[in-house]
Amino acid sequence: MSEKPISGNAVLSVRNLTIEYRARRGKVQAVRNVSFDVQRGEVLALIGESGSGKTTVSLGLVQLLPGNASITAGKIVYQRRDSATGQLKITSVLELKPSELRAFRWAECAMVFQSALNALNPVLKISEQFGDTAAAHGYLHGKALAERSADLLKLVRLDPDRVWKAYPHELSGGMRQRVLIALSLLLEPQLIIMDEPTTALDILTQRNIMDVLNALRKQLDFSLIFISHDLSLAAELADRVATMYAGIIVELSSVHTIFMNPHHPYTIGLINAVPTLAGTKDELVSIPGQPPDLIDLPTGCKFHPRCPLVEERCRREEPPLEDIAPNHSVACWRWRDARSALKAYEVKTQ
Repeated sequence: MSEKPISGNAVLSVRNLTIEYRARRGKVQAVRNVSFDVQRGEVLALIGESGSGKTTVSLGLVQLLPGNASITAGKIVYQRRDSATGQLKITSVLELKPSELRAFRWAECAMVFQSALNALNPVLKISEQFGDTAAAHGYLHGKALAERSADLLKLVRLDPDRVWKAYPHELSGGMRQRVLIALSLLLEPQLIIMDEPTTALDILTQRNIMDVLNALRKQLDFSLIFISHDLSLAAELADRVATMYAGIIVELSSVHTIFMNPHHPYTIGLINAVPTLAGTKDELVSIPGQPPDLIDLPTGCKFHPRCPLVEERCRREEPPLEDIAPNHSVACWRWRDARSALKAYEVKTQ
């Protein structure tokens, strides 16, 4: 498969990224030949089951992988256009020196992790956490930092007087999550990665955070990689959606196409396993089986043991991610038969 050229409008371009974990049983093939672009001002959602490789991709982008993980192939290119000269500055993230990488991580690309209580230092006040981040990058300090931080806290609908001198345990889960979002915006990065930002929050708090993210997008125009297994959140926030399965992207298109006209059986299965407001529990159709062992992957298409449309070619050959229409890519030999997948799921799960 030929490598796609890097778009001049892309903030981030990932090409053939491969990440492995070392384990006693062998190498865990967590991410395999993943490629995608994130355009300026765009929200790209990565969706899929737990273990599909979403979080590993995000940690690889900012080089925060655990010690037993390594990037074995691929490249990550970050692009910023100089506001004064208009010149495009291109950075190879995997070639950055440690000092350059530390600067890149928050000034150019910030990350909001799962579980806000664990991400914030429990013995530091919120003001100190903002101060540490600013000091590490030679940013504002004193009154200027307090004013900038207060503005960001107001943007995420928090009362600065209530939050600024508080410890993390004195805030609710939703408040801590919004503090992290404000902190990620402190140095005005072009790209923000959010890994399951609404996990373990109640439905009203999730709604509040989604409203905050939508408002921030319109106001600040940053690019966003949004990682979630909640399809309803991806449908609301994203411009494009990439479905991941067993470490690869199996479908990539606009949010409207993914939800209204999906062509990969796995994407179809995910969508039809979600309850609707009008539906009943009896109408849900689940995907049979379990995700594969990433140390001992099946031959051919990695989804074939669970796929209702499987044929002999699927068992022998792994399909590449190929364009089937403008801005719509699918890795499936039988994508033309996608409309029959739901009916086949119903038969297979009876």
